[in-house]
Amino acid sequence: MNTDRIAGAPISWGVCEVPGWGYQLPPARVLAEMHDVGLAATELGPDGFLPADASAMADVLARHDLQAIGGFTPLLLHVPGQDPVPDVEKLLQTYAATGSDVLVLSAVTGLDGYDVRPELDPEGWRTLLGNLDRLDALAADHGVKAVLHPHVGTMVENGTDVQRVLDGSSIALCLDTGHLLIGGTDPAELTRQAPHRIAHTHVKDVDLGLARQVQSGRRTYTEAVREGIYRPVGRGDVDFAAIVSHLRADGYEGWYVLEQDTILTEEPIGEGPLTDVRTSVTALRALLESVSSNE
Repeated sequence: MNTDRIAGAPISWGVCEVPGWGYQLPPARVLAEMHDVGLAATELGPDGFLPADASAMADVLARHDLQAIGGFTPLLLHVPGQDPVPDVEKLLQTYAATGSDVLVLSAVTGLDGYDVRPELDPEGWRTLLGNLDRLDALAADHGVKAVLHPHVGTMVENGTDVQRVLDGSSIALCLDTGHLLIGGTDPAELTRQAPHRIAHTHVKDVDLGLARQVQSGRRTYTEAVREGIYRPVGRGDVDFAAIVSHLRADGYEGWYVLEQDTILTEEPIGEGPLTDVRTSVTALRALLESVSSNE
């Protein structure tokens, strides 16, 4: 198994698109620490994290010896008359310039943050599913793989939502082990049932006790992140051994992106988020090597 398929995401360093999320570390520090901990690639992060000009973005990543993957793209996909294609066509030009090849779509609500979401009516579901297929085809025309990211506080959050996407669209999934578990879907069971639909993986370990508080409404998602719902790989309740085994048995060759949502209240003293990232990289690499040796 190629353990060089381990990548990073800026949100593990607290860099997030949500207004008021927390202190935002500068790209120079985040990218240098990604490289220093041995990550091969990175998702691009929110608008404004990297230069808007595609060639400048590519230069920044090359200076840190990091491959561009593509990344998290929040879009309104359920609103009739709201066409996401023009924005994605523009984004795919950046992908071509940076060598990115995975478009991670998120069906956002139109509200700030991820603590509440409206119910989606039948027309909204038809629009969402239709847009997913349109964007899947558009990305493929540009040599890019589109995936839908189930995510807490979006229009595709829980197990019923995920099944509707599997049944009603041809798009592949981003297996976000944390958001799936918090939303009520067992990621290990999903990889057992539908490994052929998974083309990209976001690796998060989760404190199941806090996840259940989010599910019951006793904590908002944001509160749970602040309180440490995401744990270093191997120190939470996600069954990564089963997940990797199911994916590998189906021939999975995608990325494993360490993406542990973090909120910083101020500039960290010392290593800050790097400590947990390093722990997770070490644990994930050992797991991938173990699964490979047992095949």
